[in-house]
Amino acid sequence: MSVAKITESRQYLAFKMDGEVFALDVSQVREILDYTKITKVPQTPEYMKGVINLRGAVVPVVDMRLKFNMPSQERTVNTCIIVVEVHLEEEQAVLGVLVDSVQAVFGLEPSQVEPPPRIGTKLNTDFILGMGKRGEDLVIILDVDRIFSLDEMNIANAMREEVA
Repeated sequence: MSVAKITESRQYLAFKMDGEVFALDVSQVREILDYTKITKVPQTPEYMKGVINLRGAVVPVVDMRLKFNMPSQERTVNTCIIVVEVHLEEEQAVLGVLVDSVQAVFGLEPSQVEPPPRIGTKLNTDFILGMGKRGEDLVIILDVDRIFSLDEMNIANAMREEVA
């Protein structure tokens, strides 16, 4: 979805990683969990931390810091897992995303969202929906459906099946 398709006020969940504020459309957020034990699945990428048991369902967990090439950090009392629904082509999956902390839910009008910055042709910023303006602060609004590739979704599905 591009910024041009944002024609009405939307609600976003803000979270922090490495001191920066990011946001996801709340319509794709299922729930927010305190950090829980993550079971590592062998031979998966480093950012695929493993799986959790969510009321009997196996849910893959991705460390968003590592996915975005940020330095790893020890978990704190604020570390949490945001459970999201991801839609990619014909696939739909539920994933947990590990973040430093959750901030708040807030609304933005279309006029408060700018297109993502053009950083050249070598860097892929397709997963950035836009830059939200909250007063003097900028929030990086992520398109959760574009963060993960089809290959990564297949890895997540394989992790779920291996443990189930």
